[in-house]
Amino acid sequence: MLARIKKNDMVVVLSGKDKGKQGLVLAVDVKNQKAVVKDVAIVTRHTKPTRAGQKGSIEKKESPVHLSKVMPLCTACKKPCRIKVKLGDARAKMRVCHHCNEAF
Repeated sequence: MLARIKKNDMVVVLSGKDKGKQGLVLAVDVKNQKAVVKDVAIVTRHTKPTRAGQKGSIEKKESPVHLSKVMPLCTACKKPCRIKVKLGDARAKMRVCHHCNEAF
């Protein structure tokens, strides 16, 4: 099966506190259906010092977002689109934009 969203794709967030934001996919967890998107779903983590001499810190990082809450951006028409799967040359599967039929 061909994945709808892959690493290094540009996506738009459809719902939640970051609705409308665009970002680059950093990682995809297919088993749990989650994706980590750059500058989306930022959470703050407070870490304690674990060893003597080490300092605690406050870290801000991206948390995973469910795949149903993001939609890929077409590189050709610059619109959020659904993905169609077509057979290309040598019977290889390709991801294609639903609106303009351009390959990703």
